[in-house]
Amino acid sequence: MGNYFNKILIANRGEIAIRINHACHEMGIPTVAVYSEADKNAMHVREADEAYCIGPAAPNESYLKQENIIDVAKKSGCCAIHPGYGFLAENAGFAKKVAEAGLVYIGPSPEAITLLGDKVASRQTMEQAGVPVIPGIDTPGLSDSEMSIEAGKIGYPVLIKAAAGGGGKGMRVVRAPQDFQSSIEAARREANSAFGNPTVFLEKFLERPRHIEFQIFSDHFGNHIHLFERECSIQRRHQKIIEETPSPILDDDLRMRMGETAVKVAKAAEYTNAGTVEFLLDDKGNYYFLEVNTRIQVEHPVTEEVLGVDLVVEQIRVASGHKLSWTQADLKQHGHAIEVRVYAEDAAAGFLPAAGTAHLLAPPKGPGIRFDSGLESGDEVTVYYDPIVAKLVASGSNREAAINRCRAALDETAILGLTTNVDFLKAVLDQKKFIEGDTHIEFLSEEMPEWSPEPLSGEDLSLALGLASMPKAAKEVQGNSKIGIPEPWETLGHWEICGGQNVED
Repeated sequence: MGNYFNKILIANRGEIAIRINHACHEMGIPTVAVYSEADKNAMHVREADEAYCIGPAAPNESYLKQENIIDVAKKSGCCAIHPGYGFLAENAGFAKKVAEAGLVYIGPSPEAITLLGDKVASRQTMEQAGVPVIPGIDTPGLSDSEMSIEAGKIGYPVLIKAAAGGGGKGMRVVRAPQDFQSSIEAARREANSAFGNPTVFLEKFLERPRHIEFQIFSDHFGNHIHLFERECSIQRRHQKIIEETPSPILDDDLRMRMGETAVKVAKAAEYTNAGTVEFLLDDKGNYYFLEVNTRIQVEHPVTEEVLGVDLVVEQIRVASGHKLSWTQADLKQHGHAIEVRVYAEDAAAGFLPAAGTAHLLAPPKGPGIRFDSGLESGDEVTVYYDPIVAKLVASGSNREAAINRCRAALDETAILGLTTNVDFLKAVLDQKKFIEGDTHIEFLSEEMPEWSPEPLSGEDLSLALGLASMPKAAKEVQGNSKIGIPEPWETLGHWEICGGQNVED
């Protein structure tokens, strides 16, 4: 396929490590995995060409140990490191250390990561570039009382946001002046605890906007393109759980204008490699720059499915010094794709993570179905890391077809031994407003505030009891000889079929 790297270290775990590994092998590039003591038998370790332990289970003693990772890369003869997403993926210091070690960081430059990781600096840069930003105040050094005065000028409700980091930490919505002081104090404390930086800024709070992001890609020759949008409005606690493309709300004109703005963002940041420009879109069709994620996104598969591209392969190509494979004119959307994130979590207990062993993981199959997972039957979801089980992606000729295919695929997903959010995902897809494309970032809290899983049906109970008496039959579900279901079956302690509730022995 061309001159690329002789060997790549994948500085991550789980599904994204598997995804990168597959791309490398497709390109004929050997891979090196790193793993914590808790992950010694993990799927990403089994699939790599080489694997090295880098520390105990806790992330700050293993996957966040920059020196250990770089040392393994050098000792194993790697030329490059791919960070995936999460852990060190948006750490400018790590990217810089990789370069200083004579290795290639597969991602943007440390300077771009630094700029775009600072919400105040990136906001100011985009304002200067003519990119629309949410009305607000980002003047450094203002006291809380001065910030309160500015909040009054912006007009309530206002949003207090941490200048560093994301994920909803250090963020407070203030709807009345009397609540401002306590809110900003709480936001500063949380921001300092999460990011080591108490700096916050203010924005006008947009009521019920949609979250639209654009995939961007840039090479080292000054070429910048976008690969269209993804709608990510279905969120819980500021975390996306369902993504799709194309967005049901964008017409051709708005899509073109937002795409051009995304490219303008990439140019203003002197960006290279893959990234995502995130926008908020109000009900009047006004869109505002939110941030840039300087990495490959969790939801990148939906873009791949409608464009017929491989974004991870392109990351490696660009990092190795090649020009982009496509021009803007080359890219056309075909059909529709939806991704749902399957998590090991207990909906009945406030969606708390639910660690355990996937005694059986039988993914759905069929046309238009993609199941990206870092687990196989017998693998464990531990308490140390994000409890994602898989990303299920369904594509079809149009949005209705994609929704129907996704819903059917969730029905066909069999997971024994873990409590998951599969039933919740099915319930979201069944919502009338979701089917109509009438969504926004408050959708779940407004439309499904009291959702809880239904009691297990008699039919499901009978099926489970049947499997309990015939454990080998479950092995034959997918013809997988590696399932390794324990005997007797009763030792599982609990089970689940298609995301149902746990039933204790």
